[in-house]
Amino acid sequence: MLVEVQVTIKGSKAAIWAAMTDIEGAAKIIRGIDSIEVVERPASGLVGLKWRETRMLFGKPATAEKWITDAVENQFYKTRAESDGFIFLSTTTISESSGGFALTSFHDSQPQSLAAKIMSIPMGLLFKGVAKKALLQDLIDIKAAVEQQ
Repeated sequence: MLVEVQVTIKGSKAAIWAAMTDIEGAAKIIRGIDSIEVVERPASGLVGLKWRETRMLFGKPATAEKWITDAVENQFYKTRAESDGFIFLSTTTISESSGGFALTSFHDSQPQSLAAKIMSIPMGLLFKGVAKKALLQDLIDIKAAVEQQ
């Protein structure tokens, strides 16, 4: 299941980068995140940063452990999470856009086990819209934080 969302932000690339990479403070910026617990910090940069993120999904708290696998400052970062037979890959990018900068988020859910592959059929139909709405709200919250500065 692939999901892509995008918003245009009026602000500096540095301010957008700071907001989107403030993992520890994400629960203060992004209303869909209930809590963040940093598990591992790299010696420098973002690659290797690992955290537990708790969100409410379908009325229940859901916690996922995520980590940053690749990043280029002021351009993009990639994350990975694994749960229930799935690998979840995401990339968040900043690019030039008319009227500001485009902040884009791509998410790819890859089933690994047979059970996950079977589950992915109805999930693709039912969950894609929910995921897209939640991911877009995350970007809207980052946009609001940057544009309020």
